[in-house]
Amino acid sequence: MRTPEVTVTDTTAAEALRTLLGGRPVGIVGLGLMGGSLGLDLQALGVEVHGLVRREAVAERALERGLASRAGTDPALLEPCGLVVLALPLDLLLQPSPSLLAALPAAALVLDLGSVKAPVLAALQPRLPRFVGCHPMAGTAEAGVEAGLAGLYAGRPWVITPSADASPDDLHLAETLARAVGAVPVCCDAVEHDQAVALVSHLPVLVSAALLLAAAEGGERAEGDLAGLTRQLASSGFADTTRVGGGNPALGALMAEGNRDSLLEALALYRQQLDGLTAAVTRQDWQALRQALEGSAAIRPDFL
Repeated sequence: MRTPEVTVTDTTAAEALRTLLGGRPVGIVGLGLMGGSLGLDLQALGVEVHGLVRREAVAERALERGLASRAGTDPALLEPCGLVVLALPLDLLLQPSPSLLAALPAAALVLDLGSVKAPVLAALQPRLPRFVGCHPMAGTAEAGVEAGLAGLYAGRPWVITPSADASPDDLHLAETLARAVGAVPVCCDAVEHDQAVALVSHLPVLVSAALLLAAAEGGERAEGDLAGLTRQLASSGFADTTRVGGGNPALGALMAEGNRDSLLEALALYRQQLDGLTAAVTRQDWQALRQALEGSAAIRPDFL
């Protein structure tokens, strides 16, 4: 994996992006959290944005919120675009509709923002003349047209997983887009990306969900009002630990489905660590438990 040096400022990157686009708009397919946030940032940089959505009501609300310069359900919106970003759920990237593929301008570079890369690359790269897979490592628990947030990508890794035949010009455009919205481009292999995000993104969703379910079930099994008390006593630590488990259920299930093998490997590693901690508590081996906690405390800064 390589992390390209950020050799331009945001302002310079924005100027470079406008130059590379040559006055052409950027098309964004899907104006939820990821697409809407990108639309807000690009327009703030002086880039025209055309948003393609599936429902007119969504298009109207997107325009009210300023997520796009133009928005609608007509694929013709994408015709003048020099760059098109597919900000769609994973299932729609893995099985793109023929009408969407037909609407993508042949001369435009197409990027996706999916959280799993190898399957998406296999699904889209053979069908598109110019395609580069991307995954911005940013997000919130919100979804839909109301979720778009200016500055979402600032300071966050923007993963780029090019195919073997991706042109340097296309990679440059993808990296310039990332830098223009304040993100940090990170180029890596698609399979390695999927293995890494299984450990640091997809696994935490399931671990967080399991913690929430365990706390709820433990409270309900006990006598008295333990269920109410556990909820009353849950504080910031519990909120931080369970944030991703309380996010979009559909997105979590799609991530697991799209990255099943790597996620199963990550779950096995987690189970191994949890079994070790369980054994230490069972044996009342507090020294071993303390050593494990000291180890986790020592490595945590490397992940932040």
